Amino acid sequence: MNQRRSRRPAPRPPEGTPAPAELARMARSGLAGAARVARWADPSLRPGHDGGTSDGRGTLSDATAERAAAELGLTPDQVRHDWDTARLAGLVEVHGDIARPGWRLRAWNRDDSAVLRGWVALFDAWSIAHPEAADHEPAAVAEVVSAMPQVLSFLQLSAGPVPMEQLLDLLEQRVTELRTERCEVPYGPQPEPLPQQPDATAVDTPLAPLLDWALHALASVGALTYGDGHATLTPLGSWAVWVKLEQICVAAQSPAGNIEQNAEDMLRGCSQLRPNAARAEYRAWLAARPVGSAVAELLDAARGEDALLRGLAFEALRVVGGPAEPDVRAVAEKTPLRPYALLWLAEHDGIDPEDAHEVLTREEATWMWVDTAAAVADHGEAPLLVRHLESAVQPTIPALLDEVSAVGHPRTVQVLVALAAAHPDPALAKAVRRAAFQVHTGGS
Repeated sequence: MNQRRSRRPAPRPPEGTPAPAELARMARSGLAGAARVARWADPSLRPGHDGGTSDGRGTLSDATAERAAAELGLTPDQVRHDWDTARLAGLVEVHGDIARPGWRLRAWNRDDSAVLRGWVALFDAWSIAHPEAADHEPAAVAEVVSAMPQVLSFLQLSAGPVPMEQLLDLLEQRVTELRTERCEVPYGPQPEPLPQQPDATAVDTPLAPLLDWALHALASVGALTYGDGHATLTPLGSWAVWVKLEQICVAAQSPAGNIEQNAEDMLRGCSQLRPNAARAEYRAWLAARPVGSAVAELLDAARGEDALLRGLAFEALRVVGGPAEPDVRAVAEKTPLRPYALLWLAEHDGIDPEDAHEVLTREEATWMWVDTAAAVADHGEAPLLVRHLESAVQPTIPALLDEVSAVGHPRTVQVLVALAAAHPDPALAKAVRRAAFQVHTGGS
């Protein structure tokens, strides 16, 4: 398949969009309270300090909230609000019952991209940052949350104040579309050919109060201003919506629509792409997910039996960069991920990729050689497997066969059999087959 794609020039934000440094300044200003509470709580989050509760959500204990309020000149409710904002923006990370400072808090004053990614994370969580009223129908709330991206896109394209009535009309149209899609009757004979009826309460729920709630919620995170019956995106809000529209455009160029796939299917879809095209796919896929869950999904894919996906998963993790470090470090002690994780960490620490292999022991390098050979055997052509011999750290074929046989990789026999079948030298192929048989039978 020819995977060549036309070059797409780097997109430019709409005219009038502030420079990234100015956008980051705005984000820092809007999240100043959250950063202040996160920094104050930093010592309380360290091991041996009782700064949170055991509810699994990282909420502050009453004592901690009251102490913070007294020392920061705030009320306990203000502290809790800023704390919740810090969690949504990634300034605080929650792991089970433990909350700890997030990497973005460490980079807050020096890394504009970290600040902007933190603000976008809060923007994505607008419906959590400002929960709906208890008397709102949950099904209707879910429909409005699903429909708001189209409303925001319209606001971004309008580039100015838009009347509430116009937004309400657009919201009603989009919700109607969602309900129609949900009630669509499948093709083919059905045992009960009756269309599924939407929730009657949701259908009857007026959308104007819910739109009012959504606009107030988006205003609370700094995405728009809302008053006098009009809504206008802020520069930050306009930039964030534009970024997401660009990500959709990038994803639309994908032959397989990878942005909607799980990690394993996305990696398979990228396996035939050239490196730059694959990285663009990774970026689009990652941008559509919270970084924590995306990293976890990639590592789960890497743990599978397909060695090709293992290598591609760590290529995608290179696109993630710093936010993936804790999770990658956590798997660095576990085969089959250890060699890949050690190389990733070495490159992350600034070692030249050409020299990163030096962090591996001879046994780890041999294990990775077999793993990579398994990927070539499963997905590549015979000449590639023969050329793979050149990447082995062993100086001779007998030394390679001895160490490969001893390394304990579960695919050793299959790799050696495939190599024997592919190699043009009959004598060498015979030696490789003998080694495969000895591994298979447990002989020496």
